[in-house]
Amino acid sequence: MDVGLYIAAQGMLAEQVRQDQLANDLANSSTPGYKPDRSTQRSFGDLLLSNQSTGQMIGPLSTGVTINQIVTDTTPVGLHQTGQPLDFAIAGDGYFAVRTPAGVRYTRDGQFSSNAQGLLVDAQGNPVLSQSGATITVGAKGTVPASALGVYNVTGVTKQGYNYFTGTAAGKATGTVKQGELEQSGVDPIQTMVDMMGSLRAYEAGQKTIQTIDETLQKASTEVGTLGGSA
Repeated sequence: MDVGLYIAAQGMLAEQVRQDQLANDLANSSTPGYKPDRSTQRSFGDLLLSNQSTGQMIGPLSTGVTINQIVTDTTPVGLHQTGQPLDFAIAGDGYFAVRTPAGVRYTRDGQFSSNAQGLLVDAQGNPVLSQSGATITVGAKGTVPASALGVYNVTGVTKQGYNYFTGTAAGKATGTVKQGELEQSGVDPIQTMVDMMGSLRAYEAGQKTIQTIDETLQKASTEVGTLGGSA
């Protein structure tokens, strides 16, 4: 394979991953407690070029880039008031815990409600847990004291979808539960749109590079064939 084609293709694949990540972030720009992702790229090893006739070193040639890792930005962001008695937010560090069919998961999304059994549940219908790991009963007036909710310090947090994280609980976190409030999404829609446009331009540049190399190879093939025929 032509090295230029390989480099351009690798760059396009990296931008496809980045586009998917940015599109998902943008779709969750209004999701309470959502934490955006940040992708980082790394270069493959360089090729060291030399003159085949003399052996003289010419210099290195990059062999393309790839997505090194996608890291979730878990930095707490601002809260906004909703006035809803079963909306909760954590000011500072920490996570709410919910019991799912796959085990305990953690979230910053405190948009809760009451189920048919009178338990406090999240948007997926999973019970919210206290600091001791017990379920929480909603009072007769449809309220729950903020002190009833657990605020967990979690290490090794990993995004799992549905605004959930896995990790290892390490005691009570320092954050404070606020009732009638929700944490805003951590996505900056304007910056995300700017990043998407930049990523799209990089992808289009890769396309143009492949088209140019393809046209050059076709032209070279045609000219070689013509020269061979006239000989």
